[in-house]
Amino acid sequence: MAKTLQEKMAGIIPKLREERKTLMTDHKTAKISEVTVAQAIGGMRGVKGMVCDTSVVEPDKGLIIRGKPIMKLKDKLPEEIFWLLLTGSNPSADELALFQKDLKASGEVPKYVWKVLKAMPKTSHPMAMLDTAILAMENESIFRKRYTEGMTKADYWEPALEDSMRILGTIHTIAAGIYRIKYKKGDLIAPSKKLDWGADFAKMLGLAPKKGQTAEMMRLYLTLHSDHEGGNVSANTCHTVGSALSDPYYAVSAGLNGLAGPLHGLANQECLGWVLKTMEMFNGAPTEEQIRDYAWETLNAGKVIPGYGHAVLRVTDPRFTAFNEFGRKYLAKDPVFQTVDRVFRIVPKVLKEQGKAANPWPNVDAGSGALLYHYGIKEFEYYTVLFSVSRAMGMLSQLVLNRALGSPITRPKSVSTDWLKAAVKG
Repeated sequence: MAKTLQEKMAGIIPKLREERKTLMTDHKTAKISEVTVAQAIGGMRGVKGMVCDTSVVEPDKGLIIRGKPIMKLKDKLPEEIFWLLLTGSNPSADELALFQKDLKASGEVPKYVWKVLKAMPKTSHPMAMLDTAILAMENESIFRKRYTEGMTKADYWEPALEDSMRILGTIHTIAAGIYRIKYKKGDLIAPSKKLDWGADFAKMLGLAPKKGQTAEMMRLYLTLHSDHEGGNVSANTCHTVGSALSDPYYAVSAGLNGLAGPLHGLANQECLGWVLKTMEMFNGAPTEEQIRDYAWETLNAGKVIPGYGHAVLRVTDPRFTAFNEFGRKYLAKDPVFQTVDRVFRIVPKVLKEQGKAANPWPNVDAGSGALLYHYGIKEFEYYTVLFSVSRAMGMLSQLVLNRALGSPITRPKSVSTDWLKAAVKG
């Protein structure tokens, strides 16, 4: 008999707790990292100081979700990815159907949320609208109500999962509504009782279906951006806020605020902007030789080529590869995609010749914007909202697991610059 996600989690959590307990009992003094001055000053990059079981990013392999390379998951539904993130296993067909049914049952957006969004200034950024909507829905929190009533620490994960289902069941509807309100696309489109999460999102945005291609693109986008370890700004912020036992609405809203930052969620629109500017210069898709010349012009001007290089990866981001394969299948005649594809063939060679880039290969953002643009989403500032709908899966799965494992409040120790100078001198 198929199990609900709650039943599945209830079955695996005792083992996870015992594993965590054993590590704390037998190895609590074992050192796993050392911190340099550069890391302390430079944003703690590379410091091993937290645990995230949902995914890891290997420099030579890319994103791996629960032991599975992302390229092996690219054809999965986003709902399957969320189940995998939480449980470590793929759902059966019956479990997936039951989960999708439960997700839709959690999918009604309160009327007051639409009133709040429509009352916001017309100039509001779509990310501010999304953050506000999720925070407004805190009124729905089962976690807060259960905590106020009194519950044991061992039970925290249950209402956290209920809240997570509510957020996940509504965030795509809210995001689609924001798109239609903000950009005056017409009336809101109600969610479907039959479509999967990604296809329903594309429909509610009002995008042309293009014989199912648009839904396929959206599923791929949501799957590829779902999670990326625990140290990225949005996941880490969500974890920190959630560690104070702020409910999932508070925590996810905070994480989305981090995702709104230009250094975190703005990359794909910057990459697409560079591509479109290149096309404008050459009155259409440039040749490989023209791309080579313009790439050198960009570098010689002291600028970077957006989308190339990654803080962790030292290979082509497999998520870029997945998008590129999709583009070659469906967008081969699209001049924007043609430019992206040619840039991919030329820019790494230029960066190698220049010799300054530690990683000359493209990351996911180098290709994702071209797909969104092709299927009708041309409002650049909205791209981060799409990213947010996907990344909510990673934030929520990590949050639920941390409540299940009783993870303590986050409280790293800070030191002063004087202490650092004295320590170095000593």
